Amino acid sequence: MNIEKRLQAAIQSYWDARRKNKEKQVQSGKIDAGTRGEVTGGTQMGALEVLVSDILCEAGLKKLDVRTRTALELPGYFRATKKWDLIVVSNGALVLAMEFKSQAGKSIGNNVNNRSEEAVGSAKDIWTAFREGRFGPSPPPFLGYLFLLEDRDNVKTPVGNKEPFFQVDPEFRGEALKKKGAPRYRGVSYSKRYELLCRRLVLERLYTSACFLMATNAARTTITQPAQDLTFQRFVAALQGHVVTFLRSQSK
Repeated sequence: MNIEKRLQAAIQSYWDARRKNKEKQVQSGKIDAGTRGEVTGGTQMGALEVLVSDILCEAGLKKLDVRTRTALELPGYFRATKKWDLIVVSNGALVLAMEFKSQAGKSIGNNVNNRSEEAVGSAKDIWTAFREGRFGPSPPPFLGYLFLLEDRDNVKTPVGNKEPFFQVDPEFRGEALKKKGAPRYRGVSYSKRYELLCRRLVLERLYTSACFLMATNAARTTITQPAQDLTFQRFVAALQGHVVTFLRSQSK
């Protein structure tokens, strides 16, 4: 499998799907606010889900065990269930669960905190359910998080932080501004914030591995991977390693 070529095609499919959804909204006379019309007509991450599914099957998993459309609910602890984007259940064991998330359009800042809270909460929920024995006596599953951000100017511009009482984490401060009085900082861009989110999700062992991608919304999309520790290639290697370990444990 040519993973680089498949990744390019999958992300191109994401943009094509968004455009088609928006066109359907316009044709039907139901136009959602902002970019909402691009995302309310169906799944845009489907091609990426299929790519990961194919990678898992190539690593040795049975196709019937890899789910991307139906029966995606897994028990939680703080809530009854959560619907994941891709799961693998083999021989009664939860092998892995994945989230595929994206952000596009002008209003990037509106959803950064929501995405962060969602990612942390979902991981905490499923790991607590695992601790409580909701998945039986199986080994810990692989939790994966893939985030795709539209590559545009507004996501690469520093954004200041409001700090009325306490300073934010140094990683979010950015460069110091040369002004008199108390030190002030420029802040970091939304793309950097998402990069930090993905890295820290793994650092804090909330997710086994994470991937952060940026891509232009164009007829031929250009993909960039800002962080070497969050590339799709490293993410795939971690996935494959987990599958190999699981299959070996099943053959004993």
